Amino acid sequence: MQYVGRFAPSPSGPLHFGSLVAALGSYLQAKAHQGKWLVRIEDIDPPREVAGAADAILKTLDAYGLHWDDGILYQHDRYDAYQAQIEHWLRNGEAYFCQCTRRQIKDAGGIYPGTCRHRMLDADGSAVRVYIDSPVTEFFDIKHGVMPLDPTMAAEDFIIKRRDGLYAYNLAVVMDDIHQGVTEVVRGADLIEPTGRQVSLYQKLGAPQVSYLHLPLALNADGNKLSKQNHAPAIDNTHPGPALEAALAFLGHPVPAELQGAPVEEQLLWGEKNWQINKLPNETEVITAF
Repeated sequence: MQYVGRFAPSPSGPLHFGSLVAALGSYLQAKAHQGKWLVRIEDIDPPREVAGAADAILKTLDAYGLHWDDGILYQHDRYDAYQAQIEHWLRNGEAYFCQCTRRQIKDAGGIYPGTCRHRMLDADGSAVRVYIDSPVTEFFDIKHGVMPLDPTMAAEDFIIKRRDGLYAYNLAVVMDDIHQGVTEVVRGADLIEPTGRQVSLYQKLGAPQVSYLHLPLALNADGNKLSKQNHAPAIDNTHPGPALEAALAFLGHPVPAELQGAPVEEQLLWGEKNWQINKLPNETEVITAF
């Protein structure tokens, strides 16, 4: 089976250094396996989107030599597929409508207790939750081995369509990875916890589970994750070399002295030839000075 990897940013702002680490790691893992590297724009949450961000992300990837294979998939083109699957599960009794509020769930201890499982509610003003009858309490990560998960959270019937009509990340990401033939998911360690829910969806969908590799999160000097929410600065499209070198070093693959300052294409080619998972940091969070 051909290796297929992907990078799936949300268009909520420009790429920052942490995003570059995730994109670079997934790209090099795919190319080291002579595989395909896809890019998907995860635009299922319009209130969080920034106008022009999707195009800006693609231009940044191009500037850094991270050229994708095949066309770009936009999640907003997949709404019909998500809805069809939800309706199938509703008919089969594998999903149900829920009207519990965040306050009610918080008052119940923070984990949804299954209040609406047997209430037979209708769609009006409801979210949709999926039945979880076989909780996934651990998964295998290529770098970190067996990763245990919170068993209480693993047993929660989680939302697959929000009350406001928007589709949930866990459903969309799994259905799209299956649709695109993704064989391995390489992403940041901030997505370790949702992995159990995603594995449970693979099981419900009867699809072969992908393998997982979680890369360390980039933290600033204060120990906060570099993120769009934390206003991490955008990386420079006009001079990509320094950020790319820093990202390679962050991932345990510093370029040799003779390649420092070289065009990004040369650095990436070196990265493909020298990529080794055992060189990745063992930590799931690493402070960066970049």
